[in-house]
Order: sequence, then C-alpha cells, then structure tokens
Amino acid sequence: MVLAAHIIARGEATLALVISVPLFIIMLAATRVLAAGLERGGIPSLGVLLFVQFALLCGFLGICFAAGPGVSASAPSMILAGMLGVSAMAVQNALVRISLVGAPSTAVLTTNITLLTTDIGEIILGQDPGLIAKARQRARRTWPAVAGFLFGCALGAWCEAAIGLRALVLPVSFALVALALGTTSKLATGNTSNKS
Repeated sequence: MVLAAHIIARGEATLALVISVPLFIIMLAATRVLAAGLERGGIPSLGVLLFVQFALLCGFLGICFAAGPGVSASAPSMILAGMLGVSAMAVQNALVRISLVGAPSTAVLTTNITLLTTDIGEIILGQDPGLIAKARQRARRTWPAVAGFLFGCALGAWCEAAIGLRALVLPVSFALVALALGTTSKLATGNTSNKS
C-alpha cells in the first residue's frame, strides 16, 4: 500500500519499497513450499516456521545493532535488515494460515477489529441463538489478538522512542517466546498422541 501511494503521488519509491512487495510474495510462497515439504515428511510445521521467523528477526536485529545509531535507512546494510524484517513478516502471516488454521490473524489488526466488532454486534443485537453462540466463540478467540496487537504496538513505540533500535530486542524476544511455546505445544501434543 505504501509503495502504491508513492507511485500514484509520483513520489520517490526507494529501493527498499520496490523490492519489499515482491520479496514478501516470494517469502509467502517459499513458506508454503517449506510447510508442504514438512507435511509430506510428517513433521509439524509450526515449530519450524516459528524458528525461521525467529532466525530472520535475529538477523534483522544483528544488522541494526552492528550498524549503530544514525545510519541511513538507504544504506545497503539497512536495506538488507529491512528485507529480513519483511521476510519475517511474510513467514508470520503464512504460519497463521498454515499452522494455526482457524486462529485470528496475528498481523492484520483491521481484520480482527472488524471480526470482533461485528461479533459483539451479533452478541448484543442478534436474534438467532446459534449465530450468537458462534459470535461469542469467535470473540473469545479474537479479543486477545486485538488486545495483544494494540499493547505490542504501544510498547514497541514507547521502547523505540526511549531506546532507539535496541527496541528491536522486544519483537525478537516475543518471537523466541512464541518459538518456545510452539515447540512445547508440539512436544505436548506428540506425547499425548503417543500415549493414546
């Protein structure tokens, strides 16, 4: 969307903007291909995809730390860092659709707010008990994603204002927690299925 706005307004489209869109699409496709290969091998995709996302974010963080403060956003190292960030976002978007089917999006706040608002409307104004029950069930899954996204944005903005690029430690830490939870969940599920 940012790239389209620059093109329409005849503004300068930086190299990072120009390559970010095709890279995002390529990484979505690569993530799907990786997940398909894992599925064929009987390997759960969640832990692997969470690791890929974490590794990309670590690369992003490492480059930004190495560059230090005051580096130009158009410096080659920062373009590479940005593309690692774009790649991590693509993996994040894909893994929710591939490995967490039915879960609310963790990357698109507008979709979740729309779902939550319409479900709350159905709960309050609806007439059909079946639809109201489904709306309640969806709202229970969606509101934590909305609250978490808003909290994360506020915390990230505050950290960036307070400590600059060192604030990137925050999303990398969250990715590590997600990786640990995803791996633990996978092991717990595997242990349960082995006992059956």
